[in-house]
Parts: sequence; structure tokens; C-alpha cells
Amino acid sequence: MLCDKGYKPKRFNSSNLHHKNSTMEIIEFIKQPWAWYIAGPLVGLTVPALLILGNKNFGISANLRHACAICLPANISFFKYEWKKEIWNMFFVIGILIGGVIAFQFLSNPNPMIINQDLRTELASYGITNINGMLPAEIFSWKNLFTLKGFLMMVVGGFMIGFGSRYAGGCTSGHAISGLSNLQLPSLIATCCFFVGGLIMANFILPYILSL
Repeated sequence: MLCDKGYKPKRFNSSNLHHKNSTMEIIEFIKQPWAWYIAGPLVGLTVPALLILGNKNFGISANLRHACAICLPANISFFKYEWKKEIWNMFFVIGILIGGVIAFQFLSNPNPMIINQDLRTELASYGITNINGMLPAEIFSWKNLFTLKGFLMMVVGGFMIGFGSRYAGGCTSGHAISGLSNLQLPSLIATCCFFVGGLIMANFILPYILSL
């Protein structure tokens, strides 16, 4: 077969194919649930990284105070402090939100969530069957917000989490991650109370609310 003199057959570049396959493998790895020995150390290393690099304490709920100090500069002693020095924490939370959106839109695992069959049976007894997503539609929806069950779980529950975390001087990230790493006794007490409260809620209070 005759060819023009200027024609050069395109060479197959195996390095590009290998790079593409490696990228796809990394993306597929990220989409899978991470084991505790990977996710745990990554979260734990955040605390010393903040302390070493910026002399900052890790925490999330403190941003509620920062937001109020920024938006409502009232003559209240609790909000009268140099919140501008803590503005980095606001950007940290914004980064968490952006990261969550990116992960949900582009890195979500398409496979249905694996849930214990006993839990599925128990939830079905309360009328909760759509549990393939992150949030059960029978509980977390605008329609359910105006029911007694939805109001208790989303509005009252949200208020108690927000108020309780600030009243305790920190949330689970502030006490259980940062406080315990600094060997603070109040954080140890708070963390124990978090677990005890969670057990009581999951085993006694939540079933009653779901049955409403």
C-alpha cells in the first residue's frame, strides 16, 4: 500500500494509557468506604498539624460563636472578642462543605449502602423503607419537617446539638479529638457523656420518636 511521503503513522503511547488506568484506579479507590486504619489516622493527624503549623485548636462548633459575633455585633460579652483571629476556622468549615459537595457529586459510590438486615427489619416496622441513600426520605424531608416526628428530630434535635456543644465548651471534634489529644480531663468527661448519651438515645429515645 502506497502512502504520501508526509504521512507518519501515529504511534501508540502506552504511557498515556497506563497513566489513565492509574488515575481511574485512584478514583475507584476513593469512592470505596475507607477502613478505620486509613480514615482514623488522617483525622487524628489534623490535630498536630494545626498545632504545629499554626498553633490552632481543632474544633467545629466554635464557628457558631464566630458567626454570631460577625453577623450580630451586639453588646454581649460572650461575643466581644477578636473573632478575626479565628476566621481561619470559618474557612476550614467552608472547605468541609465544599469537599462534601464535590465528593457527593463526583465521587459517590453508585452501589447501594450495605445495611444489616436486622436493622432494615426494625426500621421497616417504623415505616422507614427508603434507606438506600445517606438520609432516609421518610424522616429527612420538607414534608416530614411539619410532623411531630420530623420536628423533634430535625428542629429540636438540631437545637440540642448546637446548644449542648457550646454549653459543653466544644463538640465531638473539639473534645474527643483535640481535647483528648491534649490530655484535658473535661474533654474526657464530655466524650464519655457523648457516648453514654448516644447509647441512651439510640436504644430508648429514638425508637419512641420513630413510633410517633
